[in-house]
Parts: sequence; structure tokens; C-alpha cells
Amino acid sequence: MQNSLQSPLQNVEPPKLLDQVRGKIRLKHYSIRTEQAYLDWIKRFILHFDKRHPSEMGSVEVEVFLTYLAVERNVSASTQNQAKSALLFLYKEVLGVELPWLDSVEQAKAPKRLPVVLTKTEVQAVLSRLTGTHWLIASLLYGTGMRILEVLRLRVKDIDFERKEILIRDGKGFKDRVTMLPLTLIEPLKTHLNRVKQLHQNDLNDGFGAVHMPQALGLKYPYAARDWIWQYVFPSGNLSQDPRTKDDESPVMRRHHLQDQSVQRAMRQAVVDAAITKPATPHTLRHSFATHLLEGGYDIRTVQELLGHSDVATTMIYTHVLNKGGRGVGSPLDVL
Repeated sequence: MQNSLQSPLQNVEPPKLLDQVRGKIRLKHYSIRTEQAYLDWIKRFILHFDKRHPSEMGSVEVEVFLTYLAVERNVSASTQNQAKSALLFLYKEVLGVELPWLDSVEQAKAPKRLPVVLTKTEVQAVLSRLTGTHWLIASLLYGTGMRILEVLRLRVKDIDFERKEILIRDGKGFKDRVTMLPLTLIEPLKTHLNRVKQLHQNDLNDGFGAVHMPQALGLKYPYAARDWIWQYVFPSGNLSQDPRTKDDESPVMRRHHLQDQSVQRAMRQAVVDAAITKPATPHTLRHSFATHLLEGGYDIRTVQELLGHSDVATTMIYTHVLNKGGRGVGSPLDVL
């Protein structure tokens, strides 16, 4: 006689493949951008082979797909490597398949290019053509050497006005580091935070005001998401649906941080207005920060720590763009 008392788990369908990927990514606390990029590449991989399940495919299909990206789609080396990382994550972390052959797939090599660096005069010209929040963000990029997302993801608690330092949490490689708080930005930042605090109070009055909490802190401290100290220093002007809850029955509305695209657009216009003939972006301000510190006589290890580089060899590239002409050699034309 069949037992009528069946486990409730027997009737539960296993999660779909992309839901499994999403769950594993969040378990490892990857950023929402990494999640979106990995899911997109896995979808493309499946569609490229007429919706075959990845468990039915292997080394041949992966190599064909990566070759297709490089040859037919003419993607950059970094884009091809991102696709490879997504597929490696899918097979190793989600499907539990060890793929020694995937490690042997040739890694596309990005061309080694010298970074674009602005002179101090050019930096001043760009900053003078920015206003408001965009000016403050650009000033932090140049004044601290932070990456743009590191600035945008700053929380109120990360700025220590008394010690004049900024704590950067979960930077590239999930590393924390400390950088300086420029003295000239202390008062503008305090004024800015007073406006942000009023905005946060308005959100609380309207029944909102809960910010996204990193990792599992939202479960450990369920009320901390509404605390002032956890709010973003540069919040968005609008409430938006949390992308992590878009598939839930009750999606959560939050005030996310400002999007980097708006800063990039403002920077692009400022460069044009300043008549600078260099392809400068917000990241150029970080390059300029490092180069100008080295020009000022600071040792490369100090600059390495401020930038958050794991290897000093990465920081060494700025020694090649110091304002000393071609390897410091004077042109023979100048002595004629």
C-alpha cells in the first residue's frame, strides 16, 4: 500500500536554470551588475545553440561561442573574457561540472594601453564647468582616486569628517581600504548631506526610506535599512523598484544611488566645453590623481594602497605617463 503521507518537497519543481544561477550569485554576494551581466551571457549562450540546455553541451560549444564573439561580433577582449567568466561560473558553480578544458581556452588578451591623463590645468578646467552634485562627485574622483562606483556607493557612515578620511567598503576584489578626505570638500559635503538627510526624512514620512543593505545585514539588522547612517551619500532623485525583488509578489521600492551614466554625460559635456582634445571620462580623474601624486614625489607603494591595487605592477603604468616627454629624453630638435 502506497504511503499517502508524502513529503511536501516531492511536489516542488526544481528552480529553473537562470533562477539557480541568480541564487548562487546572490549567495556569493556578487554585485547586481555582475548578476545581470552573467545572466545575459548565459541567455545568449543558450539561444546561440537553439535553446539547448548547457548540461547537454561542453567544450566544443563553449569554444565555438567564444570564437563567434571574437571573430563575427568583433567584441573586445574584456567583453569576451566576461562571457567566459559567466560560462565558467555556470558550469562550475551551478551545474557542478569541473571543466579543466575551459581553463585551457585561450584568454583574450586586452591591448596594453597607457591611460588618458589630464594635466592639473585641464582638471581645473573640467571641474570649473561642472556644478552641484556632479561637481562634488568629480572632485571626489580626482581628490581621492576612487572609482566612480566606489563614490556612488558611499554610505553616510563611510565619511569620517573628524579623521578626514573616507572608508571604501567592498571595493574591487571585495577589499576595504581608506583614502583621504580632501579638506576643500568638507564643507561642500556637509552641505550636501544636510539636503540628503531632509530627502531621507521625506521618504520616511511617506512610508519609504529603507535602503538596500549589503550582504546579509538586512536580515541581521532588519531596522538598520532606515537608519540615516546607512543611506547613500549620492542618492537617486527618484524611487525605483529594487531589481533583486522584481520577481517577488511584492516588489520593494527603494531610493538607489545615483546612476553613473549621469556623471559620465556631465563629464563628457564639461570636457567638450573646456575644449580638451582627450577622450576623458570620469575614470580619467582617477588616472590623473595617481599620476599627479607620483609627480608630487609620493612613493609608488603609497599610491598603490590609495588606489586599491593588489599588485604594484598595476600602479607602475602611471610611471610611464609622467610629464617628462618620451622616457625623459630631450629631443635633438630642441638643441638646434
